[in-house]
Amino acid sequence: MQLEQLKGKVIVSSQAMPNEPFYNETCMKAMMQSVINGGAKILRVAGARDVKIAKSLGVTVIGLTKPDELPENWKSVVYITPTLKEVNELIDADADIIAFDGTSRKRDKCSLEDIIETIHRAKKIAMADISTLKEGINCANLGADIISTTLSGYTNESDTSDDKPDFDLLQKLVKATDTPVILEGRIWEPNDVRKAFELGAYAVVIGSAITRPQLIVRRFMETIKF
Repeated sequence: MQLEQLKGKVIVSSQAMPNEPFYNETCMKAMMQSVINGGAKILRVAGARDVKIAKSLGVTVIGLTKPDELPENWKSVVYITPTLKEVNELIDADADIIAFDGTSRKRDKCSLEDIIETIHRAKKIAMADISTLKEGINCANLGADIISTTLSGYTNESDTSDDKPDFDLLQKLVKATDTPVILEGRIWEPNDVRKAFELGAYAVVIGSAITRPQLIVRRFMETIKF
């Protein structure tokens, strides 16, 4: 695929943890088909199994991996597509774009350069999930094709209690680099999408607001707590 196919698009993250009802293969496929029916043409999914499911539905796929259960110290460890083993699993599953942790957190088995080089060698697009401006600039300098604000607010370096998208980080990245920047994280309203594009986002990823029913319901339930 060509990177230009992402420009101006809304990408839907269709993911579920193994302990959630939608993780079942049939349920996951139904979820993906539902968002495709709603107009989504690009999906962000977790794991080789779900990459294959999404590819079978004829859409562009951003693939990543996550552990079955997040560790207690998840803010301080690399867990999104952490090593070349996971990168190669996604390549073999034919993901069009491979997302990986592009933060400054410690790595044990490979470097960011190794990950980006392996993705490019397979003629895939490298998408760096970062949490700070410095991390985004670093990944751009290392050759990442896309920078995404995915991990803003989810690392010790970017710890925040704000429940809004990180528009400030988006703006700074757009000004600091020529690499396409995607806004992802805490997007709940259509106006958030509109604002992101006005600020220069190349594309926008929406996840929980569309595909995580338990979180959608929780937001409504919290409004009736007195």
